Amino acid sequence: MLYFRSAIFLIWFLTISIVIHILALPTLALPWRFAQGAARVWGNLVLWGLRVFCNLTYEVRGNHAAATRPVLVAAKHFSMWETITLVSLLPRPVFVMKRSLMRLPLYGWYSRRAGMIAVDREGGAAELRRMVAGAQRALAQGRPIVIFPEGTRKAPGDPPDYKPGVAGLYGQLGVPCVPVALNSGLYWTAGGLLKRPGTIVVEFLEPIPPGLRPRDFMALLEERIETASRRLVAEGRAVLDQ
Repeated sequence: MLYFRSAIFLIWFLTISIVIHILALPTLALPWRFAQGAARVWGNLVLWGLRVFCNLTYEVRGNHAAATRPVLVAAKHFSMWETITLVSLLPRPVFVMKRSLMRLPLYGWYSRRAGMIAVDREGGAAELRRMVAGAQRALAQGRPIVIFPEGTRKAPGDPPDYKPGVAGLYGQLGVPCVPVALNSGLYWTAGGLLKRPGTIVVEFLEPIPPGLRPRDFMALLEERIETASRRLVAEGRAVLDQ
Protein backbone atom coordinates (compact mmCIF):
# COMPACT_ATOMS: atom_id res chain seq x y z
CA MET A 1 0.00 0.00 0.00
CA LEU A 2 2.89 2.38 0.78
CA TYR A 3 4.27 1.94 -2.73
CA PHE A 4 0.84 2.37 -4.30
CA ARG A 5 0.08 5.55 -2.37
CA SER A 6 3.50 6.98 -3.21
CA ALA A 7 3.02 6.18 -6.89
CA ILE A 8 -0.37 7.90 -6.97
CA PHE A 9 1.11 10.95 -5.29
CA LEU A 10 3.96 11.04 -7.84
CA ILE A 11 1.41 11.06 -10.67
CA TRP A 12 -0.47 13.87 -8.89
CA PHE A 13 2.72 15.84 -8.30
CA LEU A 14 3.85 15.62 -11.92
CA THR A 15 0.38 16.40 -13.25
CA ILE A 16 -0.23 19.53 -11.20
CA SER A 17 3.34 20.71 -11.77
CA ILE A 18 2.87 20.54 -15.54
CA VAL A 19 -0.60 22.09 -15.44
CA ILE A 20 0.38 24.97 -13.14
CA HIS A 21 3.54 25.72 -15.14
CA ILE A 22 1.47 25.98 -18.32
CA LEU A 23 -1.49 27.89 -16.89
CA ALA A 24 0.78 30.36 -15.10
CA LEU A 25 2.76 31.38 -18.21
CA PRO A 26 0.99 34.79 -18.40
CA THR A 27 2.39 35.64 -14.94
CA LEU A 28 5.85 35.91 -16.49
CA ALA A 29 4.72 39.19 -18.03
CA LEU A 30 3.03 40.44 -14.85
CA PRO A 31 4.37 41.84 -11.54
CA TRP A 32 6.20 39.36 -9.30
CA ARG A 33 3.18 38.90 -6.99
CA PHE A 34 1.38 36.88 -9.68
CA ALA A 35 4.22 34.38 -10.12
CA GLN A 36 4.48 34.13 -6.35
CA GLY A 37 0.74 33.46 -6.16
CA ALA A 38 1.04 30.65 -8.70
CA ALA A 39 3.80 29.09 -6.61
CA ARG A 40 1.58 29.24 -3.54
CA VAL A 41 -1.28 27.52 -5.38
CA TRP A 42 1.12 24.80 -6.54
CA GLY A 43 2.47 24.32 -3.02
CA ASN A 44 -1.00 24.02 -1.51
CA LEU A 45 -1.98 21.45 -4.14
CA VAL A 46 1.14 19.38 -3.40
CA LEU A 47 0.38 19.44 0.33
CA TRP A 48 -3.24 18.44 -0.42
CA GLY A 49 -1.98 15.47 -2.42
CA LEU A 50 0.34 14.38 0.40
CA ARG A 51 -2.55 14.50 2.85
CA VAL A 52 -5.07 12.69 0.65
CA PHE A 53 -2.89 10.11 -1.13
CA CYS A 54 -0.13 9.50 1.43
CA ASN A 55 -1.82 10.38 4.72
CA LEU A 56 1.09 12.73 5.37
CA THR A 57 0.25 15.94 7.20
CA TYR A 58 2.26 18.50 9.15
CA GLU A 59 2.25 20.40 12.44
CA VAL A 60 3.63 23.90 13.02
CA ARG A 61 5.23 24.71 16.36
CA GLY A 62 6.91 27.71 17.86
CA ASN A 63 6.73 31.39 16.98
CA HIS A 64 5.59 31.12 13.36
CA ALA A 65 4.57 34.80 13.34
CA ALA A 66 8.20 35.87 13.83
CA ALA A 67 9.03 34.44 10.38
CA THR A 68 6.19 36.24 8.59
CA ARG A 69 7.93 39.61 8.80
CA PRO A 70 10.88 40.85 6.68
CA VAL A 71 13.51 38.71 8.43
CA LEU A 72 16.11 36.10 7.56
CA VAL A 73 14.72 32.56 7.91
CA ALA A 74 17.37 29.82 8.19
CA ALA A 75 15.92 26.31 7.89
CA LYS A 76 17.18 22.77 8.16
CA HIS A 77 17.00 21.06 4.76
CA PHE A 78 16.09 17.37 4.60
CA SER A 79 13.88 17.22 1.50
CA MET A 80 11.80 19.12 -1.04
CA TRP A 81 8.98 19.18 1.51
CA GLU A 82 10.21 22.24 3.38
CA THR A 83 10.66 24.23 0.18
CA ILE A 84 7.05 23.53 -0.77
CA THR A 85 5.66 24.10 2.70
CA LEU A 86 7.49 27.35 3.45
CA VAL A 87 6.01 28.78 0.26
CA SER A 88 2.61 28.16 1.80
CA LEU A 89 3.43 29.11 5.40
CA LEU A 90 5.25 32.38 4.77
CA PRO A 91 3.95 35.53 3.04
CA ARG A 92 5.62 35.83 -0.37
CA PRO A 93 8.99 34.34 0.71
CA VAL A 94 12.18 34.83 -1.28
CA PHE A 95 14.45 31.78 -1.40
CA VAL A 96 18.21 31.79 -1.80
CA MET A 97 18.74 29.05 -4.38
CA LYS A 98 21.43 27.57 -6.59
CA ARG A 99 22.09 29.56 -9.74
CA SER A 100 21.90 26.37 -11.81
CA LEU A 101 18.21 26.03 -10.93
CA MET A 102 17.52 29.41 -12.50
CA ARG A 103 18.64 27.99 -15.84
CA LEU A 104 15.91 25.34 -15.89
CA PRO A 105 13.09 26.00 -18.37
CA LEU A 106 9.85 27.19 -16.78
CA TYR A 107 10.93 26.53 -13.16
CA GLY A 108 13.86 28.90 -13.48
CA TRP A 109 11.75 31.48 -15.32
CA TYR A 110 9.12 31.53 -12.58
CA SER A 111 11.76 31.62 -9.85
CA ARG A 112 13.43 34.62 -11.43
CA ARG A 113 10.11 36.41 -11.95
CA ALA A 114 9.08 35.76 -8.34
CA GLY A 115 12.28 37.43 -7.14
CA MET A 116 14.23 34.39 -5.94
CA ILE A 117 17.91 35.00 -5.26
CA ALA A 118 20.42 33.00 -7.31
CA VAL A 119 23.75 32.15 -5.72
CA ASP A 120 26.94 30.49 -6.90
CA ARG A 121 29.00 29.07 -4.03
CA GLU A 122 32.22 29.69 -5.93
CA GLY A 123 31.38 33.32 -6.70
CA GLY A 124 33.28 34.82 -3.75
CA ALA A 125 32.80 38.39 -2.57
CA ALA A 126 31.08 39.54 -5.77
CA GLU A 127 28.47 36.80 -5.41
CA LEU A 128 27.86 37.76 -1.78
CA ARG A 129 27.27 41.37 -2.83
CA ARG A 130 24.71 40.28 -5.42
CA MET A 131 23.00 38.03 -2.89
CA VAL A 132 22.83 40.83 -0.31
CA ALA A 133 21.49 43.29 -2.90
CA GLY A 134 18.72 40.86 -3.87
CA ALA A 135 17.87 40.23 -0.22
CA GLN A 136 17.72 43.95 0.53
CA ARG A 137 15.27 44.47 -2.34
CA ALA A 138 13.07 41.68 -0.99
CA LEU A 139 13.15 43.04 2.56
CA ALA A 140 12.14 46.46 1.23
CA GLN A 141 9.06 44.73 -0.23
CA GLY A 142 8.23 43.32 3.21
CA ARG A 143 9.20 39.74 2.27
CA PRO A 144 11.09 37.19 4.42
CA ILE A 145 14.33 35.72 3.06
CA VAL A 146 14.64 31.93 3.28
CA ILE A 147 18.05 30.26 3.20
CA PHE A 148 19.15 26.69 3.83
CA PRO A 149 22.45 27.21 5.67
CA GLU A 150 23.94 23.87 4.64
CA GLY A 151 23.30 24.64 0.98
CA THR A 152 21.96 21.20 0.12
CA ARG A 153 19.72 18.47 1.48
CA LYS A 154 20.94 16.17 4.24
CA ALA A 155 19.66 12.85 5.55
CA PRO A 156 18.63 12.63 9.21
CA GLY A 157 21.73 11.80 11.24
CA ASP A 158 24.22 13.26 8.76
CA PRO A 159 26.81 15.57 10.35
CA PRO A 160 25.97 19.28 9.89
CA ASP A 161 27.87 21.33 7.32
CA TYR A 162 26.88 24.98 7.66
CA LYS A 163 28.19 27.35 4.96
CA PRO A 164 29.38 30.93 5.64
CA GLY A 165 26.87 32.49 3.23
CA VAL A 166 24.19 32.68 5.89
CA ALA A 167 26.54 34.63 8.18
CA GLY A 168 27.34 37.02 5.32
CA LEU A 169 23.66 37.71 4.78
CA TYR A 170 22.97 38.06 8.50
CA GLY A 171 25.82 40.52 8.97
CA GLN A 172 24.86 42.69 6.01
CA LEU A 173 21.08 42.76 6.37
CA GLY A 174 20.82 43.82 10.01
CA VAL A 175 17.57 41.93 10.65
CA PRO A 176 16.73 39.07 13.05
CA CYS A 177 17.30 35.50 11.92
CA VAL A 178 14.59 32.93 12.64
CA PRO A 179 16.00 29.37 12.82
CA VAL A 180 13.70 26.56 11.66
CA ALA A 181 13.99 22.90 12.70
CA LEU A 182 12.02 19.97 11.26
CA ASN A 183 11.96 16.22 10.75
CA SER A 184 10.69 15.95 7.16
CA GLY A 185 13.53 13.62 6.14
CA LEU A 186 11.85 10.75 8.00
CA TYR A 187 8.81 10.94 5.74
CA TRP A 188 10.03 12.44 2.44
CA THR A 189 13.60 11.31 1.90
CA ALA A 190 16.08 13.44 -0.04
CA GLY A 191 16.28 11.04 -2.99
CA GLY A 192 13.52 8.50 -2.41
CA LEU A 193 10.13 8.18 -4.01
CA LEU A 194 8.39 6.72 -0.97
CA LYS A 195 6.30 9.03 1.21
CA ARG A 196 5.63 7.60 4.67
CA PRO A 197 2.34 8.42 6.42
CA GLY A 198 2.54 10.51 9.56
CA THR A 199 2.90 14.08 10.74
CA ILE A 200 5.93 16.17 9.85
CA VAL A 201 6.79 18.74 12.49
CA VAL A 202 8.24 22.13 11.55
CA GLU A 203 9.31 24.33 14.47
CA PHE A 204 10.10 28.03 14.34
CA LEU A 205 12.72 28.67 17.00
CA GLU A 206 13.62 31.75 19.03
CA PRO A 207 14.84 34.52 16.70
CA ILE A 208 18.50 35.51 16.82
CA PRO A 209 18.77 39.29 17.12
CA PRO A 210 21.00 41.21 14.69
CA GLY A 211 24.46 42.40 15.65
CA LEU A 212 26.28 39.23 16.70
CA ARG A 213 29.78 38.53 15.44
CA PRO A 214 29.78 36.05 12.53
CA ARG A 215 31.46 33.30 14.54
CA ASP A 216 29.05 33.69 17.45
CA PHE A 217 26.06 33.82 15.11
CA MET A 218 27.08 30.65 13.27
CA ALA A 219 27.66 28.74 16.51
CA LEU A 220 24.29 29.80 17.93
CA LEU A 221 22.40 29.13 14.68
CA GLU A 222 23.84 25.64 14.28
CA GLU A 223 23.28 24.80 17.94
CA ARG A 224 19.62 25.83 17.85
CA ILE A 225 18.73 24.18 14.55
CA GLU A 226 20.64 20.95 15.15
CA THR A 227 19.48 20.48 18.76
CA ALA A 228 15.83 21.02 17.85
CA SER A 229 16.03 18.94 14.65
CA ARG A 230 17.60 16.01 16.51
CA ARG A 231 14.80 16.21 19.05
CA LEU A 232 12.11 16.26 16.34
CA VAL A 233 13.75 13.40 14.42
CA ALA A 234 13.89 11.31 17.61
CA GLU A 235 10.25 12.14 18.28
CA GLY A 236 9.25 11.14 14.75
CA ARG A 237 11.23 7.90 14.85
CA ALA A 238 9.56 6.91 18.10
CA VAL A 239 6.15 7.31 16.43
CA LEU A 240 7.21 5.44 13.27
CA ASP A 241 8.60 2.54 15.35
CA GLN A 242 5.32 2.03 17.21
